[in-house]
Amino acid sequence: MPRVHTELSSGPSVVEYLHTGSGEGVVLVHGTGATPDGNFGHLIDELRPRHTVVAPFLSGAGTTTDSGAPLTVDDLARQVIAAADDAGLTEFHLVGHSLGACVAAAVAARSGDRVRSLVLHAGWATSDTRLAAQFALWRRLLAADTELLARLVLLTAFRATAPHFKDAAAFEREVAAFAAMFRPEGTARHLLLDEEVDIARLLPRVTAPSLVVAGTDDTVVPPYHQERMAELIPGARLTHVAAGHAFPFESPESFAGLVTEFIASRRPERTPGPRQPDPALPS
Repeated sequence: MPRVHTELSSGPSVVEYLHTGSGEGVVLVHGTGATPDGNFGHLIDELRPRHTVVAPFLSGAGTTTDSGAPLTVDDLARQVIAAADDAGLTEFHLVGHSLGACVAAAVAARSGDRVRSLVLHAGWATSDTRLAAQFALWRRLLAADTELLARLVLLTAFRATAPHFKDAAAFEREVAAFAAMFRPEGTARHLLLDEEVDIARLLPRVTAPSLVVAGTDDTVVPPYHQERMAELIPGARLTHVAAGHAFPFESPESFAGLVTEFIASRRPERTPGPRQPDPALPS
């Protein structure tokens, strides 16, 4: 996979990113402890015949490297923009899940009219007491036993009717898959950031047509968080879906259909011009 050098607030970073397909650009931003292909596998397959798909591995995932300092939303946004730039995307659609939704919103706030549309699933504007306590617990479980964290994530992030619970063997397979996906050091860094996200000041700066997606059964990041995001993003459309936090995992076809339909509704209205420098985010 391609890699690109970029500069973070804590020093240099080399960002690995997935790059596939051809056509109008779509950038995907994965969530906590995940990878682009793990988070968006079916969506990538749906997009690549008509779109250039770029999906960075955020610090803590894949072979992306940095100084090892605590992560910030700003720095992860810089990694996303670096990958899009390196892939030659002047304009692009942008999709984020969970922590990736927080990062994608920051990218949209920073990149102005480069972002043709924005889809945010299961994101949040500010980590409240409940979210901070939850992610701190996940981090303690990760340090003690990755498999225990995988079991808790499956039991809380997926709806009770998800196919992952159809029988004991299916559940154990999913536990093993999630435990293998989590990287103790990298996932811990994601969780530390999850505990202190605060992008509320940035959301009013988003100008892209935006779809905010809330899972009615999301007990990890409950719908009131997405409702607040939609209130803060000018003109955002809010939709509730019958899903848990793990919507892209538990119902990948439905998730892909929702995303591709929204992207298709935002067809290009102009020929992309020269890319303008990205303004710095406020500190």
